[in-house]
Amino acid sequence: MTRRLRTARAALAGVAAVAALLLVSAFPAGAQARPRPQLRGYWHHFAAGFATSILVHEGGHVATSYLVGARPSFGFNRLRPTIYSGIDDAADPHKQLLFSSAGLVAQSVLDEVILDVPHKTSSPFERGVLAGGIATQLFYVTLGRSGKVSDIDFIARLSSLNKTQLTLIYGGIATLHIVRIHHNGRYANFFLRPTSRGGTNVGFEVK
Repeated sequence: MTRRLRTARAALAGVAAVAALLLVSAFPAGAQARPRPQLRGYWHHFAAGFATSILVHEGGHVATSYLVGARPSFGFNRLRPTIYSGIDDAADPHKQLLFSSAGLVAQSVLDEVILDVPHKTSSPFERGVLAGGIATQLFYVTLGRSGKVSDIDFIARLSSLNKTQLTLIYGGIATLHIVRIHHNGRYANFFLRPTSRGGTNVGFEVK
């Protein structure tokens, strides 16, 4: 087994471990299920779920880069943290296409799994993960459509799809997830924080 293959497998194992931990944390046991998220530490868990979704996105990029035989690197583009594929997109456009698609695909698959697995209630962590996936997709079909390191820009240049078509695809996925959340009782008050008085607030409770 080559060192590069071992590295790729290790990267994939890391992504899989994060996803497994996410799923275990996201789905509360049925015996402890409650009709709404609990107050204590709500936004901390929500933020942790959101950050985990972003890590899965970036982990998809890193794992794919290693799998196609490249070596990813980390840097900044206009003060924005960026993972560079280590692939010459002129020489290997297909490999770069796989790399550029991997992040959004990883998040979409993760969100689909969360929405499809039967469970009675949703934890703040789970809600944060779904919010992270939706926010990322909406970002890439609006503000993130263009740019030197935009995933959508790379996919459009390296595939037969243009930006409008990609916007419809990824925007459609985000919209479908929002509709599914809206019609699923376990996600009632999706972005509202429970209060100690039994109601809900947007943001933090003021006493």
